[in-house]
Amino acid sequence: MKIDVLTLFPEMFEGPFGTSMLKKAQDEGFVEIKIHNLRDWAEDKHKTVDDRPFGGGPGMILRVDVIDRALKNLRTVKLKNKNSTINHQSLTILLSAKGKTYTQQYAQKLSKFNHLILIAGHYEGVDERVADYLADENISIGNYVLTGGEIPAMVIVDSIVRLIPGVLKPESLENESFSPSTSYQLLATNLEYPQYTRPEIYRGWKVPEILLSGNHKEIVKWRREKSDGKH
Repeated sequence: MKIDVLTLFPEMFEGPFGTSMLKKAQDEGFVEIKIHNLRDWAEDKHKTVDDRPFGGGPGMILRVDVIDRALKNLRTVKLKNKNSTINHQSLTILLSAKGKTYTQQYAQKLSKFNHLILIAGHYEGVDERVADYLADENISIGNYVLTGGEIPAMVIVDSIVRLIPGVLKPESLENESFSPSTSYQLLATNLEYPQYTRPEIYRGWKVPEILLSGNHKEIVKWRREKSDGKH
């Protein structure tokens, strides 16, 4: 999979994308992540990418023409992954508070694409024509307002990359919160059951005895009961 991110602040992605699972997935060739500075597609000497909103109002709006030039360039990049199980078309996503709310099921859908382009807006917003005519999807990660689309882009990339086959061990993806029910037949909420490790007793807080019993049938039953979120 290839993921391109359009942003005014490429440096924000250096830490999250350069460590842990995301770095490992890139190093091992499961995903190619490229961060692009939107100013690279500005045409004036000042690298202008925004302007005042028509009709008046506070802040500055990212320009549709600059974003359009960037997308035309990124969509022509040849894709390396020829896996027949993957959708080979590019999908362009605008991170927007007005978009569809992101879910685990949405992440699973996006993980099947070969090429994703994420547009991280900033300042007061993005020219509405980007959402209307250039983006394939408009996504929000929740009902709250952030200073820009960079953190939502990080959230989406992280949630997608971990679903790419080979990035994580298959058993790590089983019985996760919000994932489809699997071997433990979780309830509709699909919240992961509570988990514990050593020490067995800490400050008087004890691990549930059922988990120490060795009775796997009863442990599965207990986990199923606890997966409804009523911990």
